[in-house]
Amino acid sequence: MQALDKAKQFKTRFDALRAEIGRVIVGQNALVDGVLTAIFAGGHCLLEGVPGLGKTQLVRTLSGVFGLRYSRIQFTPDLMPADIVGTNIITEDEQGKRSYTYRRGPIFANLVLADEINRATPKTQSALLEAMQERSVTVWGTTHLLEPPMFVLATQNPIEMEGTYPLPEAQLDRFMAKLIVELPSRAELAEIVQRTTRGKEAEARKVMEGAELLDWQQTAAEVVIAPHVLDFAARLVIASHPNGQGAPDAVKQNVRFGASPRAAQALVRSAKVAALLDGRLNVSFRDLRMAAKPVFRHRLVLAYQAQAEGVGSDQVIDKMLETVPDAGETA
Repeated sequence: MQALDKAKQFKTRFDALRAEIGRVIVGQNALVDGVLTAIFAGGHCLLEGVPGLGKTQLVRTLSGVFGLRYSRIQFTPDLMPADIVGTNIITEDEQGKRSYTYRRGPIFANLVLADEINRATPKTQSALLEAMQERSVTVWGTTHLLEPPMFVLATQNPIEMEGTYPLPEAQLDRFMAKLIVELPSRAELAEIVQRTTRGKEAEARKVMEGAELLDWQQTAAEVVIAPHVLDFAARLVIASHPNGQGAPDAVKQNVRFGASPRAAQALVRSAKVAALLDGRLNVSFRDLRMAAKPVFRHRLVLAYQAQAEGVGSDQVIDKMLETVPDAGETA
């Protein structure tokens, strides 16, 4: 198959996923596109919004349309790391001989829903670090590989809500994107109520197998990015640091710590999916700009003054995008 034909086929398959998800999820088009982009880019996703907006329903629907093995972990203050990754237990055979047997935790799934992840303590949240980065789990010195594809889709309530813990920066950096779940419009809310109160709710049908998903991930990874476009991604990351070259005043005044090199990787991987979805096999500046907010918003550590004055990460990112020039311009 010709490369451009495959790009067109990708959009067709992407649209089919959108349509099937739309049978269950009302509205939230930007959210659905953002989650699908992260999945095809091979990254994890953090969904933030107040309770009752359908975050958990969206993740369950995704497991249905991809036909993936699904696992849900309900994060609570008393949840322990072993409740996530599993542990060794003592078993006894027919002869009465005792031995340790590893019992796998719910992290061993293709699609893991970390529901209300910020209701657990930082120690428990950190149990996901190795699984998210290395796609493996180490228990008692033995490493167990997780079967691909493997994604963590986490939901969290806004940090200001009672009974929550801020996610450690190291864990936040493992999420490719952070997406904000918006309130539905008046018409969408009426449609949600109509669908959910008539006795039988719609269920998502499988659209794509895991093997096909892995193939599309590889196709997206092979989308090329020119050196001058890649340099723009690097300059955006550097400009997110208060002392970085090209940092705008909004960063110098409001940011304590900027994004890590992992942000540049996430930015390019997301932009490659956006390019493929647009029928192109090369990344443009526009693709990088479109991916900037989901990639950066959870990686910028704002100064206390910015938090007190109500300055958000998205406002700072807007200033970065306005200030950092495309290739060919002087900083």
